[in-house]
Amino acid sequence: MKILHTSDWHLGQRLLQMDRHEEFRMALDWLHSVIEKEKIEVLLVAGDIFDIGNPPNQARQLYYRFLRRLLNSTCRHIVITGGNHDSPAMLNAPRELLESFNIHVIGAATDNIEEELLVLKNDKGEEELIVAAVPFLRDRDLRITKVGEEQQSRQARLQEGLQQHYQSLAELAQPYADKGLPVIAMGHLYAKGSVASDKQDNIYVGNRENMEAGQFPAAFDYVALGHIHRAQKVEDVDHVRYSGSLVPLSFSETKDDKQVFILHFSGKALTQIEAKSVENFRRLKTIQGDLEDVQQKLDRFAAKMDRPLPSWVEVIIDTEDYVPQLDQILRDYCQEMPLELVKIRINRPYRELAHTLAEVPDLEDLDVEEVFRQKCLSQGELPEEKLEELVTTFRELQNWMAEQEA
Repeated sequence: MKILHTSDWHLGQRLLQMDRHEEFRMALDWLHSVIEKEKIEVLLVAGDIFDIGNPPNQARQLYYRFLRRLLNSTCRHIVITGGNHDSPAMLNAPRELLESFNIHVIGAATDNIEEELLVLKNDKGEEELIVAAVPFLRDRDLRITKVGEEQQSRQARLQEGLQQHYQSLAELAQPYADKGLPVIAMGHLYAKGSVASDKQDNIYVGNRENMEAGQFPAAFDYVALGHIHRAQKVEDVDHVRYSGSLVPLSFSETKDDKQVFILHFSGKALTQIEAKSVENFRRLKTIQGDLEDVQQKLDRFAAKMDRPLPSWVEVIIDTEDYVPQLDQILRDYCQEMPLELVKIRINRPYRELAHTLAEVPDLEDLDVEEVFRQKCLSQGELPEEKLEELVTTFRELQNWMAEQEA
């Protein structure tokens, strides 16, 4: 059996207000071609299908178009779990209809945990694969809040709740494992030892890890994770992996080799994990230096264009001086090049040496959560534990609002 693990599509995402619809369309077309060429039988998508809870219609069309095209392929089953960016209500809305096409959607934790354990069957109706389809688990899915609970205790209870959730599913799956069926777990969380390409929406409490690779029960032959955008093993454990995002989602991800994993099972034995690099249809590039250096680097970069979509470039000019009409100078210089300047900013390398001015962050570099965090800090001294409680509450409110909009 051949199974493909992917995650973090973030359909509908805009990069600094630049529309990425065509890029996502081409990436999903590539994924479809891999599924057909490799004769993939099961597709696992581990969360963050969409970038926001109420995605634009174009993003929804890409999603349903992709699923429809797989109906006549070798892919017998598709398992989709919700991520922290997804609206559970929006994902689950067509759940019963999609299930009739062997497309299994678990948008959020269910009241009955047994519903997260999927028993997938082949064309003859024989059981062939067990999937513990665990979506992003919110605070309310894991424990009851205690009034006055300290942050350290709160974190410990969250981690305990996560481990217990997977342990319960492993116990439910064990009878199938005893019959020689492969068992796979899915998850959308921040595991210890994983390395993010950029600051991301970390889960539960700040940037503290939720699970260790060794804490996933032995009943799981493979653990397919989402949330971290860089493809990798977790703590060098071969069968616990993040597939990473399908396309670079920020300039910090440009050096990542975007991948999907193809799992080869022979009965219960996982015989091979094949990493397949995702085709890159648009280059994201950061170019930094003084004005003359940047212009020379732009010339060299433009001469090597080999992608179907125009490259997007972030330019950082190192200078202590005021450069009149810098933006216009650079845009005129690039006018005939097959690229777009999407961001231009000035870096003053020696300002820090003076220790006279506090660094003021560029608002475009901050996500909504970081703006909230800095607003809290601006109100005066705040204990770290209290700050993390406020941020966690703010995150829960964001998720609730996304669900109401869906």
